[in-house]
Amino acid sequence: MALIDAGLRGALIALLALVIAALWPQWRHARHAEVVRLGVALCLSLIVQTVSSSTWVERELACAPQAPAVGVSLGTSVVFWLFARAVFQDGFRLRAWHAALWAAVALYGASVCLWQAWWPGWVLMRAIPVTFALLGLAAVVGPWRVDLVEARRRLRGLVVGGGAGYALALVALRTGSGGGGLSDTAALVDVSLLLVLTALIARRLLVPRAQTLWGEPAPEPIAASPAVPPPGPPDADPQDARVALALATLMTESRGYAQEGLSLAGLAEQLGTPEYRLRRVINQRLGHRNFNAYINGLRLAEAKRRLADPAQRQLPVLSIALDVGFGSIGPFNRAFKADTGLTPTEFRQQALAES
Repeated sequence: MALIDAGLRGALIALLALVIAALWPQWRHARHAEVVRLGVALCLSLIVQTVSSSTWVERELACAPQAPAVGVSLGTSVVFWLFARAVFQDGFRLRAWHAALWAAVALYGASVCLWQAWWPGWVLMRAIPVTFALLGLAAVVGPWRVDLVEARRRLRGLVVGGGAGYALALVALRTGSGGGGLSDTAALVDVSLLLVLTALIARRLLVPRAQTLWGEPAPEPIAASPAVPPPGPPDADPQDARVALALATLMTESRGYAQEGLSLAGLAEQLGTPEYRLRRVINQRLGHRNFNAYINGLRLAEAKRRLADPAQRQLPVLSIALDVGFGSIGPFNRAFKADTGLTPTEFRQQALAES
């Protein structure tokens, strides 16, 4: 069993190294730099975890030599959570507090020798990966319905659902083994699960036809749907063109975006088309990656026109916000500030002064 375990760990480390090699050339990718960097960090953390979780290391080495690797392994749960957010939340950016959080968790894990006989410390040690695994699952489930990128939708269950499942399984294995260490069987199950998950992800990254993170086209998002939608690729489904035209008509002539609480499912029902087709049209023809961002972009475009209109200078900002489809002034103000860098009132004052 020891030889099998060593062989599996060697194969896992080699696969993780291949994933790093595949990610590295995209380190400065215009859109996916955060995903790439966190992916590399996750692979490096998993290499450390793969070595440190072997039964030989856990049984033959004293606590002090193992402590740094324990810290890095515990910090893997934070990196996984950040990776999930970077993959599935458009516009995600790493912040200084993210690094501080990872450092705090890693430092706590590295101090294991100081509190290894204190049971609350072990409870916290088990709670940390479970917490961040659940946060990773939240990053998957939260934007699932509004995600328009098919390749990314298919990637969710594999990268993050599988990663969260592995983290929870590892906690269960360690809890069931007693003393915090892994039995020979549990260690073999642990490395086998991680090897299968890594192999599936590596296949997606290393096979040229499956470059799902950066191989998709990246057209510029169109702020407002034109009356005549842009043409699709030559091999596009003819039905897509009809849906695109119906969508443009609904948005321009009927102000469909002004419906409060508009959802992808509701819009697809209004257009009489399946959700998958509508997602494809908005993503591949209009260049949008998130349904809410697409709808809010249309709402904000009208709001900006009306705020800059001298004839509507007396109309309250709240009235405009509600009329374009926002449910309340708070979300409108936040979306407007994120889009323009100004509050609606500041934008109105500036626009009217220039006119």
